Amino acid sequence: MALTYVFRSIRTEFSKVCTVHHAQSLHTGFPILAAEKALLMKLRKSTGYTFINCKKALEKCDHDITKAESWLHEQAQKEGWSKASKLEGRRAKEGLIGLFVGDKAAVMVEVNCETDFVARNEKFQQLVKDVTFATMAHHSSKNQGQTGYVKSLLAAEDLSKLNLGEGASLADQLALTIGRLGENMSVRRAVTVGVPAGWHIGSYIHGGVAGQSDMAMGRYGALVVFQGGKDGAQDTLGRKLGQHVVGEAPVSLGNMDDLPCGDAETRLLPQSFLPDPSRTVAQYLTEQGARVLDFVRFQCGEAGSDGAQ
Repeated sequence: MALTYVFRSIRTEFSKVCTVHHAQSLHTGFPILAAEKALLMKLRKSTGYTFINCKKALEKCDHDITKAESWLHEQAQKEGWSKASKLEGRRAKEGLIGLFVGDKAAVMVEVNCETDFVARNEKFQQLVKDVTFATMAHHSSKNQGQTGYVKSLLAAEDLSKLNLGEGASLADQLALTIGRLGENMSVRRAVTVGVPAGWHIGSYIHGGVAGQSDMAMGRYGALVVFQGGKDGAQDTLGRKLGQHVVGEAPVSLGNMDDLPCGDAETRLLPQSFLPDPSRTVAQYLTEQGARVLDFVRFQCGEAGSDGAQ
C-alpha cells in the first residue's frame, strides 16, 4: 500500500515537471517562430518571390534579410538568363508602349511579352518604366548642349546595353523579370526626340494602363513634333494630333497643299482630321497657326517595325 502511494507521487511529480517543461518550451518557442514569420513576410513583400524561395534564402543567409534579398535577386537573374535562352524562340507580341514627355524632350519605347496577363503584371510594368527612364537618361547624357532638333532610334541591341545604375544593365533587368514571370520578353525598340525653344511635343497613348502618374503606358502611342499653335492651347493641340496619328496611322508627313486621296490616304497632312473629319489635318493646322514637323507612331506587336517613322 505504501509502495503504491510512492509510485503515484512519483508519477504526479513527473507529470508536473513535463507539463512545466512543455509550457516553457512553448513560451520560448513562440517568439522565435513569430520573429521568423515576420522576417519571412517582410522578405516576401519586398521581393515578390515565393514563400518557399524566401524561406530558403533566409536559412541560407542566417536570417540576414539584406543578404537574403541579394541572394534571391542573383538566383532569379541566373534563372532568368537560363529561361531567356530556352524561351527565345517563343512569340512575344503582347506587351506595352511606354511614353514619357519631359522638358523639351520625350521618349517612347516598346517592351513585349507573350500574354496580356503578364502585360498587366506590376513587375512587367516596372520593367517598362525602367526601359523608359533609362532611355531618357541616355538621351539627356548624349545630347547635352544640343540646341537643334534631335531624333534617335534605338533597336533592341542598343537598348540592352543601357545602364540602370550600380553596374546593372537593361539586359540584366530583362533577365530578372523573365526569371520572375516565366515568359519570353523583349525590349524591342525606342525613339527619343529633343526640340529647340519654340517647338512643342504632343503625345497620346491609347488603351492606357490606369494608375500611372509619372508616365503613360498603353497598346498604341504617338509623338508629334510641331511649331506654333494658340497660346495656352498647345497641350490640347498636341494631344489631338497624337490621337489622330494613333487612329489614322499615317506613314509619311506630306505637304500642306497636298490633295486628299480618300480613305486610302497615308500622308498625314491631307488626311481627314480624326477629331473633326469635316476638314483635313492641314486645314486644322492652318486655323490653329501651327505646323507639324515630325511624328512617330508605335503599335505594340506590329510586324516589321523594329524602327520608327
